[in-house]
Amino acid sequence: MIGEPQVTRLPLPDTDGIYTFPTDLLTAHRAWMDSLAGAKEIMTLTAPLTLAPYWIEPRKPSGRPVVVIEPHHDDFVLSASGTFLARPRSLTVVTVFTRSRSVHPSLENTYNSVETVSGLRDREAAQSLLPLGAARVGLEHKDAEKPYRAPEPAQVDRITSELAEVLDGMDDAELLAPAAVTRHPDHLAVHEAARRLGCRWFWEDAAFWSTYGLSGCDRQLFRQRVRDVLEPELEDITATVLDKVTLLHMHGSQMHPARKMYRPIRHAHTVAANLLPDPDGRPRGQFAERFYRLGGSW
Repeated sequence: MIGEPQVTRLPLPDTDGIYTFPTDLLTAHRAWMDSLAGAKEIMTLTAPLTLAPYWIEPRKPSGRPVVVIEPHHDDFVLSASGTFLARPRSLTVVTVFTRSRSVHPSLENTYNSVETVSGLRDREAAQSLLPLGAARVGLEHKDAEKPYRAPEPAQVDRITSELAEVLDGMDDAELLAPAAVTRHPDHLAVHEAARRLGCRWFWEDAAFWSTYGLSGCDRQLFRQRVRDVLEPELEDITATVLDKVTLLHMHGSQMHPARKMYRPIRHAHTVAANLLPDPDGRPRGQFAERFYRLGGSW
């Protein structure tokens, strides 16, 4: 990679940065942008909310293609993009709930309808997926609004049927979907539909929680629900974590204000604590994403 960041240049939330990590991360990212500006083979991304430019190296996919099935426009980027920045694959991203009113409260006066919010989030997704060369498909479902309820069986049936049509003729592709660690009804519905269609690979959809305490009960219920049939696996994203921050900047309607994007990166540091030592004797990665593989029957 161009100008690959060194581990020692990245801020760490559990050392000197225990209180300053949100600011430290933005400072490190600005330095990363400065190092890329003007370099060859660098592409420019424009954040749809702020129209600010960012720079990133476009990836060159290889290997077996992957179809990503995400509930909302930012879910894949939040939870799994670091892995695909590090090891690019040919991607098709299918977003199920593309109609939404969900923006940060401070933006609601400007983006105050399903049409304006959905349009903004679609533009955000388009920009964030450009460096990965991903094809995009939207299913036009409306996302759930609070108070949340469990997804209706008929809705899951409909989503399954629509996804099956999208997947027709893509038998060579590997499927990837959310693990539904969160009990958000849209995540539960997409996970169940993906399972019905043979998906065996899932990302941990936990990185967006405002605080880690909020995820405790959901994680316990997740363990009870899946028992031992989903085997965790970790992917080191230390070398791509600042590029992942660039993709998060594209989703300004959700990652607002900008310092809020420390949360998924802070979670990645927590996940990395479980990485095994590198067999070549190099330092263990400092940031990682967690996935799950289906190892039995539900």
